[in-house]
Amino acid sequence: MRVWVTPWLFRLPWFGRFDGYTMWDWIFLRRPLGAGTGEELLCHELCHVWQMQHHPVRMPLSYVLRGYARNPYELEARRAASASTVRENENPGEVPPSMA
Repeated sequence: MRVWVTPWLFRLPWFGRFDGYTMWDWIFLRRPLGAGTGEELLCHELCHVWQMQHHPVRMPLSYVLRGYARNPYELEARRAASASTVRENENPGEVPPSMA
């Protein structure tokens, strides 16, 4: 998996509405982490990488058939990013017991 910072990509019409975009195991970000791009965006895009690994046909096809806003894969990635932010805010700087 690779993370690329590609501001030029997000100047293209299709990509202009996104701050991050995942293609299979590549993540493209508009800005570097910490420069206006939060870790929750990376978490969101990593969730899409996992989805592509487990549903390589169904996941991208779902965006064509169901659209973007209410797509279950998109909703799952949003929940993952939101949950990671909540956990970090609960215990900032503290190492979770499972990682100690």
